[in-house]
Amino acid sequence: MTDDMLPNFDLPAVRRKKLTAGFDGGHLSSDGGLLLLREAERKLGIASRLAGAIRDRRDQSRIDHELPELLKTRVFAIACGYEDANDLDRLRHDPLLKLAVGRCPESGDPLCSQSTMSRLENMPSKIEAARLTAALTDQFCASFPSAPRAMTLDIDDTVDEVHGGQQLSFWNAHYDCRCFLPMHVYHVESGKPVSMILREGKTPKGKEVRTVIKHLTRRIRRHCPKTKITWRGDSHYGRTEAMQWCEENAASFIFGLAGNAVLDALCREVADDLCVRRAEEGAEKMRAFTCFHYQAKSWDKPRKVVARLEATTQGLDIRYVVTSLPGEAQHLYETVYCARGQAENLIKLHKAQLASDRTSCHSPTANQVRLVLHTAAYWLMLTLRDAIPAASPLAKAEFVTIRTKLIKIAARVIEHAARIRVHLPAGCPEQVWFTRAAVGLLQGVP
Repeated sequence: MTDDMLPNFDLPAVRRKKLTAGFDGGHLSSDGGLLLLREAERKLGIASRLAGAIRDRRDQSRIDHELPELLKTRVFAIACGYEDANDLDRLRHDPLLKLAVGRCPESGDPLCSQSTMSRLENMPSKIEAARLTAALTDQFCASFPSAPRAMTLDIDDTVDEVHGGQQLSFWNAHYDCRCFLPMHVYHVESGKPVSMILREGKTPKGKEVRTVIKHLTRRIRRHCPKTKITWRGDSHYGRTEAMQWCEENAASFIFGLAGNAVLDALCREVADDLCVRRAEEGAEKMRAFTCFHYQAKSWDKPRKVVARLEATTQGLDIRYVVTSLPGEAQHLYETVYCARGQAENLIKLHKAQLASDRTSCHSPTANQVRLVLHTAAYWLMLTLRDAIPAASPLAKAEFVTIRTKLIKIAARVIEHAARIRVHLPAGCPEQVWFTRAAVGLLQGVP
């Protein structure tokens, strides 16, 4: 590490005692939680999995940074809140980041710089970027001790505004900006990410939705052949091609459906009855549910449609859902379909709290690689949160809270001849949960 230091400086006295500050405390890190992230990565093995999807074209006799090390460095930095590759120029001497990657904190060589990391992001080909994305799905499947009996997958997209000449970006009138609309897929029951796909800033067409559902379903069934898969999404994903493929391949679905005059006519009797009952009882709001079979012009056959009708003092509102699932209308809408709102929270963790919208590379392939790296950081944070005991308020906390409480902790690192000691603050308010999370992460790690 460089010996250049800023000079000490004086601050106002405290009770007549002179106060002096300086950056001369030795090998300190502001990210003591890297110890936990290191164990989370060892438990997952996600860096090695991603490295196996890329062919390293560099001359192996002339490199200083192995591919898994580069991936760990970038993913750890993202999890700690350093979302840009530029930050690595300042972090390459951080003792705990070096330790987490696998280098000695004092005697070890510095980590990679921004230029090396930028070359990594632009190195994979389109095929390798697709393999990296598929490796995330494999990571998801490998996270289950045994194949689950059933799983529900939420599919949705989110706006990713761009501010340059990035390829694949489109002007979207709805969001009033030039953007990407990356597709996010999550496992409903656990919040685990399944896949993240960068795409142009426009509504997906039926063939595109079918392609994504087809490839992910087949990939998951390689690992879990007997698992029943249900796809859930809003009306953007209720496409004829997607529903038809699901029906032909033993997959279930429940998608939003845009209303029209024909659907409204099929609900007219129920709607009139609801409005009359609300007026007679003087209620501010009343709901009713009904289901029926309906065939749009573009559909190859009739399908089950669930309608939620809500009468208020402001008028009547009707929402529709098309599904292949059995069950009563109210259960399918309120319990099964409306639960997809949780996907918005998961996207917020991914985009807002791990900055996965930093897709500023010119090439869409490089931006897809970035999306994969941010998803790997999501896996680390999710694994860390799962290791926190349920009694702790942090067990259900958002990632930014976990980062503040457990990662952004000062640490002094001392390297001896045969031992490395990390000294954490004695006054750390979360030291009990930090210790228990560390113990939990060590379980099952070789």
